[in-house]
Amino acid sequence: MQITHFGHACVLLDTGAARLLIDPGLFSAGFEDLTGLNAVLITHQHFDHLDTDRLDPLLRANPDARLIVDAGSAKQVAGLEHEVTRPGETLQVAGARVGVLGGDHAVIYPDLGTVPNNGYLVDGTHLHPGDAFVPAPEPGLQVLFLPAAAPWMKVSESVDYLRAVAPRTAVPIHEAVLSKAGQKVHYGLFEQLAPKGTAFRVLDREPSAPTTL
Repeated sequence: MQITHFGHACVLLDTGAARLLIDPGLFSAGFEDLTGLNAVLITHQHFDHLDTDRLDPLLRANPDARLIVDAGSAKQVAGLEHEVTRPGETLQVAGARVGVLGGDHAVIYPDLGTVPNNGYLVDGTHLHPGDAFVPAPEPGLQVLFLPAAAPWMKVSESVDYLRAVAPRTAVPIHEAVLSKAGQKVHYGLFEQLAPKGTAFRVLDREPSAPTTL
């Protein structure tokens, strides 16, 4: 699997049989000129995961790409052809299998309520949880895209999640809310506290070459 990180929650997964872009949001950059996409997948409706202003031209440049969203994002993309998917479903996208996991966004504060959140498990090996600590359905996950910081979490919770999933490799995402100093602190804790057998790997942001994981 080739992975390109466009910052924050946005990653491109190229399986060799499908090109899948997940969560092109406001805090991410560099995905705008992508072509040859088979699907754009949205985990949930928040602006740092779904930038509708850039989504429309991206889809025009990728006319064969499917726009696949959670139930809560459907209203925001109502003017675009899209598919709504929910946890428990499995999608075939070109040559990739995408399992839909999760259910709800993690609680930021009870007064704010919550919104739907899809986690996407690609080919049973690479898990993007969106904004929730979505359990892996079975042990042996190759890559977990690990939320590094967010209003809905503290770093100890992310460490607990990392230890529970115990992937072969953990790649931090959702890092745009951290300063450089904050990244150094959080990433150091993840490296120090990762379970045995898990490598912690920080990917360079695009336009660096894709990383194979």
